[in-house]
Amino acid sequence: MSTPFDSNVFVGNWTYRSWLNDTNLNTQPNDLLFGSGTITITEAPMALLTGTIGGPGWQLALHGSRSYGNPMTVQFWGKGLVGGAEWIYAYVGYLVPEWPDGVQQKTAMVGSIVRVIPHPATDSQGNVVGTSPAGVVASWYAVKQD
Repeated sequence: MSTPFDSNVFVGNWTYRSWLNDTNLNTQPNDLLFGSGTITITEAPMALLTGTIGGPGWQLALHGSRSYGNPMTVQFWGKGLVGGAEWIYAYVGYLVPEWPDGVQQKTAMVGSIVRVIPHPATDSQGNVVGTSPAGVVASWYAVKQD
């Protein structure tokens, strides 16, 4: 696991998943999935965050900041064209502290995401089936890949 003093702790590939915030315990886990893919954070000046987030059929450019406090924090926007439509999402996240007695702990971030503008909603075949509205909030986590 990277240490909090590793200036490159955020740089690399992260396995990303986000989940709708739903209080109903009967909602099936697959019905809560908001998004999944890979976050790639690239080298940038100390306080900046750049990279991409994407999965099959979509990719957004990331621009934002990172801070090395307690907890370490990231704030960024994901922007891009997906199927000809503009997508914009805002993210805030925190580096999960290392547990002193943790076993096989992976470097991870947790946070919140909001859809900034609406975009077309599509089915699994890519057909437009409605609109994904702005303002939807979900929780996310990402695990750093080795």
